[in-house]
Formats: sequence, structure tokens, C-alpha cells
Amino acid sequence: MKIQQTLLALFLLISPFINAQDDPSALSIDRIFNSREFSSERFGPARWVEDGKGYTTLEASQLEGSFDLVRYETNSGDRTILVSSKDLIPDGEEQPLKISNYIWSNDRNMLMIFTNTKRVWRRNTRGDYWILHLETKELRKVGADFPESSLMFAKFSPDDSRIGFVSKHNIYVEDIATKSTTTLTTDGTDKLINGTFDWAYEEEFQCRDGFRWSPDGNSISYWQVDASDIRIFNMINNTDSIYPFNVPVQYPKVGEDPSSCKIGIVSASGGETTWLPVPGDSKQNYLPRMMWSPDSKSVMIQQLNRKQNTNKLWSYGTDTKSITNVFTDKDAAWLDVVNDWIWFDDGKEFSWLSDKDGWKHFYRITSDGSSEKLVTKGDFDVVRILEIDDKNGYVYFIASPDDPTQRYLYRTTLNGSGKLERISPEDQIGSHGYQIAPGGKYAFHTYSNINTPPTINLVSLPKNKVIRPLASNTKLKETLAKVAKNEIEFFRVKTEDDVEMDGWIIRPPDFDENKKYPVLFYVYGEPAGQTARNSWGGSTQMWFYMLAQQGYILITMDNRGTPSPRGREWRKSIYRKIGVISSHDQAMATKEILKWPFIDSERISVWGWSGGGSMTLNLLFRYPEIYQTGMSVAPVGNQLLYDNIYQERYMGLPWENMEDYVEGSPVTYAKNLKGNLLLVHGTGDDNVHYQNSEIIINELISQNIQFDLMSYPNRSHGIREGKNTSRHLRTLLTRYLNDHVEPGGKELTIPMK
Repeated sequence: MKIQQTLLALFLLISPFINAQDDPSALSIDRIFNSREFSSERFGPARWVEDGKGYTTLEASQLEGSFDLVRYETNSGDRTILVSSKDLIPDGEEQPLKISNYIWSNDRNMLMIFTNTKRVWRRNTRGDYWILHLETKELRKVGADFPESSLMFAKFSPDDSRIGFVSKHNIYVEDIATKSTTTLTTDGTDKLINGTFDWAYEEEFQCRDGFRWSPDGNSISYWQVDASDIRIFNMINNTDSIYPFNVPVQYPKVGEDPSSCKIGIVSASGGETTWLPVPGDSKQNYLPRMMWSPDSKSVMIQQLNRKQNTNKLWSYGTDTKSITNVFTDKDAAWLDVVNDWIWFDDGKEFSWLSDKDGWKHFYRITSDGSSEKLVTKGDFDVVRILEIDDKNGYVYFIASPDDPTQRYLYRTTLNGSGKLERISPEDQIGSHGYQIAPGGKYAFHTYSNINTPPTINLVSLPKNKVIRPLASNTKLKETLAKVAKNEIEFFRVKTEDDVEMDGWIIRPPDFDENKKYPVLFYVYGEPAGQTARNSWGGSTQMWFYMLAQQGYILITMDNRGTPSPRGREWRKSIYRKIGVISSHDQAMATKEILKWPFIDSERISVWGWSGGGSMTLNLLFRYPEIYQTGMSVAPVGNQLLYDNIYQERYMGLPWENMEDYVEGSPVTYAKNLKGNLLLVHGTGDDNVHYQNSEIIINELISQNIQFDLMSYPNRSHGIREGKNTSRHLRTLLTRYLNDHVEPGGKELTIPMK
């Protein structure tokens, strides 16, 4: 029997590297990460035109590797090539522009192409812009005299006569007819940033595009971020030249003052900037959102205090030059920035999301703040507002009142008197996404669940009736049926603290309930993400299937504090207790799972990335009696080393409760490590600095505790730059798991009844 088990273990160990052609059901690292076999079909990017009468999208052209821009009539399906790839070949060139994104002018007589893009921290937000006049086919570069790939956020003026853009931290307007450029700001530097944002605002508030045209086209409002006092974190690049060099990042760590931020208005024709007199210390308050009123007579601003538990909404009158606090939201823990902030009723009201009654709901608020009305009612969270159909009196939003692992489209009446009406089909259990046309008559509908890759259809609303399929993923679904023999199942587990947690489980294809299996727990657990979602998981999910084929059980669970739509108390109960309550919930839920007869308590492993990397460390260090092996990727080792916007939001200000920061940091408990630890980090991580892992390394060395380390030179937080990096990382994780956690089922001493 021992020989048979040894042979089985050896087979499972080498199975990831077997050529997939030998067995169409066998998964391997190369098959998952070095081919496109499991890639989903693409649709878009699509743009609605004429309030949904038609839409435009990109489709492969006859020129290899290039695209045509086509229009479809929504109801008839009639197709017209509006812009062929040949139209996008600049003079003197042989190949058409590669389209990263495209923007229609308001009259749709011009097309602006975003191309030759370069990465700015997380996303490619700078590059080149080109305009194509559809009638004349004239193609020319916007800002032709500016450095290559230096333009950001170019957009047409409301009357389509000009284009505004940012370059090198200054804002410009180019006249389309004359091609002349007007400089709106001149003081922009790496530290005084106009029209875009510093690292922290971009990462934690998703602020990138930092200027707005007024609806009448006469003015531009913009953010100016003064990062002069932000300390520089120097990363070291050792591999791109003979001598290493610094890569400086403006990075305000916990306890450091944020950047100073203000908002100004300048004439689109140039001139002096009028700075909005927003009250309060500009370094102790954030200005994460701003929008014009439809009549161009006011600018609305969200102002969060440093602790992010008060959001004041200010209205600045462009005629009166005065500013008024029209609304204030508060919370004992923290508040999220409101993205679902939409004008309706001809600019007399705007939408607002707040969980002040215990659930995140949609409120309608008058522009002067004199009236506030709750629209959605009940014990459920509004996840996101998608469309306000002002004409017919409906609001469309994503929610999941019955199961927080799922997402569905609902609507209700704007006056708050209507019933909750589910739009997503009742027989499609899982997650639904919609890109709704203005007016709410049509939508691009994406549906998936954890066992089913996405299907994209054009549908009519509110019946969700399919007009035509857009992407079916038929081939992927057929392939998946051959490799995923067991469906992923969802469950709920109740801990000894009476906390119920959602989770899913993947069993090996040959699962035998009379055997005990090793478990790999996949964790995250931070307020920024939810892992127990009933939606397709892409390549990571395929990797989980591969590990299941080897004989591992895969499990994930969402602890308190994750952004599951289970109400305010669920999400905010972890205030000032990040790393403590979250890891406790995970460990207590694992204790319950260890009672399942087919779980081998002596083969328990855990892995996670970023916040999940921190969770992995916390579980290994705090609960070594439960977890024997962990793989931690890009973790925060000490919460004081992370950025102030994120960490102070959930943990408070360190001078008020430093003990919570110490208690919540993995390094505090590193001395308790008993099992196997693989620590993985990119040395070029501008988000969670490599310094975090070095802090853990130093503590483990001081405690004379052995562990394993893999550093990826100059890789950022996603550890994906460079040839073969993603494949190499997954191979590393797989090998480490195989080496330290024996795969496959073992016979039970007493078979189950």
C-alpha cells in the first residue's frame, strides 16, 4: 500500500508538466499560462450611440493584428464599417494605429484614437492621441509638438471645437480647426501636479483623470495636487543597467501628512485660475470627487476628512463665487467615496449611496441639500447604480438581497414607492454585469457563474430579452467540461463566535468521501475584495482546477470586513482591527471545516496575494496549530509601512491607537511560525514595498526560523513584467505546495457511514 501511495504521489507531482496533448482533460501550468486556450472571448470596447439606437465596437480587420470600427443597428443588426483599419494608417507609415481606446466626438463626426500607451503606476494612462475626420478621412496627431506618449485624458469640448489634455503635469487646449494650442497651466512639475494625481490618490481613490470641461465648454475645472512635502520612497533597479539606479515614488506612509489638494477653474481660452475656497486644512482633508452641475453654474465637491469618516459635499457657485455645504454624511468607522453620484431631474437632484441606516441604499438629494429621500428600502445593499431613467422614473442598480456571493440587476421607481423588481433572469444564478444605454431600453449583458464562463448578449430592458448574442464562449465551455469534472460548490460555515461565512470548495475529480484530503485555502480578507463570488475566475480558477486534479481540495471564505453586500455591520465591524478579526474569522471557520471527515487536518495550507499575503502570514503566525504551510505573495508585513489613505481609513490615525497597528501587523507574531513559509515579492513593487517582506525576513532571522524566499527583480505588485514571469510564479507556487503538502486522498481509519 505504501508503494502504491508513493507512486500516486509521484504521478501527481509531475502531472502539471505533462503535455496537455497527451490527455485533453489534464491541466498544466504551460497549458493555462502559456496558451490562449482558456481565454474568454472579447467584445468591445463598445459605445452606445443615439441613445441606444445603435452601438459601435472594434472587430478584427483584414489587416492582420488590426481592427475596424463598426456600427450595428441595435434592433436590425445591420452592420456598417465606419472606420477601416486602413483609415488609421498615418502618412509615411505602413501599419495602422493600434487602438487602446477610442472616443467619439459628441456629433460623431470625429473619432479620437488612444494609442502607443505607457503605464503610469497601475494603468496605461499616457500615450498618443489621433483624430480622424470621418468625412474627409484626415488623420492627424493631437499635440504633435509634445513628446511621444506624453498626453493624458484627452477629451472633446462639448461643442467639439477643441480638445483638452494633460502633458507633463500641465493642462492644454488644442483648437481642432487651427491646430493652435492654448496653455492653461504652467507651474506643473513632478511635485506640483495639475490635471492628474499623485500615487496615493490614484491608488486609493482611483483618481486619474484630473480635469473636467464645463457643460457649456467655457471653462475647465481641475485638481492641483501639491506633493512637495511627500517623502520619497526609493526603489532600487539593479538589472536594467550596469550600475543600479533609484526609482523614486512619492509615497505617504501611515502617519505622514497627505498631499495638499485644491480645485481650480480656468477659462478654456486661458487666463488666471480661480481657486475654490473649500474650508479646512488642505493637508488634513481629501478632495476625491468633483463634478459640474448641468447648467455650468456650480461645481460640486466631495471632501473627506483625514479619518475618512465624514464626507462633506460642497457646492461652489461660479457666479456668486461662494461655497456652501449642501450635505454631510458621517460614520463611526469610515465612509467610502461615492462614485454613484449622478445628476437627474434636469439637475435639480443627484443620487447618493449611504449605509447610514445599516444597509447601503440609494438616496435622492436636491441640489441645494434641502431635501433628502430614501429610494431603495429593505435589508439589502445596493452594490452599484447603473442607470437613472429619469423619463420613465426608474433607477437600475446591482444588488443581491438573498445571496451575497451573487450579483443581479434590479430596478425600482425613483419616487421610492415601487417594489424591488429583478431584471436579471431568474434561471441564471450567478453574477450579472450590464452596460446600459441612455434611457434604459437596451444593454450589453454579461452573465457568468463560477462554473460557467461569461456569455455576452445584447438585450432589451426591462424584460432582459436577448436581441442577439455577442460572445458565447462555446469553445471554452466545451474545453472546461473536459477538465472540470466536479462543479465548484458554495457553502456557509458558522464559527464558534456565531459568525456565518460564505465560501466555495473545489474537490478533486476522483473525490472519495471515504478518504482524507489536503486543503489549500485561498485567502484575501481585506475591505478591498471578496473572494467567495459566484462569477468566473479566469486563469487563477483554472490553476485551482489543476491543483484539484493533483488531489488537493481548494477552499476560499470571506471573513467579516470583506465588501460582501451583507450590511454595514458586516463590513465595518473590523474597524481598527484589520488583521485581527479577519484572521480570527478565517481560523475559526477553518476549525469547523477540519471537522469534516474528508479533511486531513495534518495537511492544511494557505496562500494569498497582497492583503491575502498578509492574511497568509497572520494565519501561519497566529494559528500555527492549524496551518502547516503557507505561500505569501507581496504581503504587508507591518501596517505602518503601507500608505496613509488606505490604512488610516480602516485603522484610524496611528497616534490615537498605535496599539491596534502593532496588534494587526503580521511581523508582531512572526516568532510563532512553526510550519513552512514561502515568501514571494517583487523588488519593484511601488504599492506594497519589498521593504515589507524584508521586515518579515529580519524578524524570522532574529528568531532563527527557517523559511523560503523568492524575489522577482523589478517586478511590480502584479509580478507580471518580463518574459515568463506569470508562468514562473505559478510553477513556483505549485512546486512548493507539492514539496510540502502531499497531494491525494488517504484512506480513513473508519469509513463514513
